[in-house]
Amino acid sequence: MILSKACTYGLLAAFYVAKENEHEYVSIREMSNDLNISFHFLTKILQKLTSYGLMHSHKGPKGGVSLTREPRLISLKEIILAIDGDAVFTHCILGLPGCGHQKPCPIHHEWAPVRDNFLKMVANTTLADSSEGIRDLHYRIKME
Repeated sequence: MILSKACTYGLLAAFYVAKENEHEYVSIREMSNDLNISFHFLTKILQKLTSYGLMHSHKGPKGGVSLTREPRLISLKEIILAIDGDAVFTHCILGLPGCGHQKPCPIHHEWAPVRDNFLKMVANTTLADSSEGIRDLHYRIKME
């Protein structure tokens, strides 16, 4: 896997929130149950997204999380950066320090174009691009 489990769950959570009404908070407990993600693990992930400025959190009986911007203004890259940082876009897939065109690892020449295409895709794809399909049940986000 290229992305950490936390990042994968963060993307799922962001899609979940994006498919809901933009002006209401989404219950973290409900999201945890629906996505089958540990409540405590999900809370830590959402704290990162909140600290990065992608989500608001609100405590109380009608509390939860909401997006800070419209889904069309939040790229998947921003979510990945908030949780995993830029390593997936900049580091060797084998974890070798100094890997690059001058001193490549055994799969550098195969990985570099894949990594670059992945970066373009997540930079140019927003939550809105997929949340409509989730809302219409064309795409699934639950672990079933």
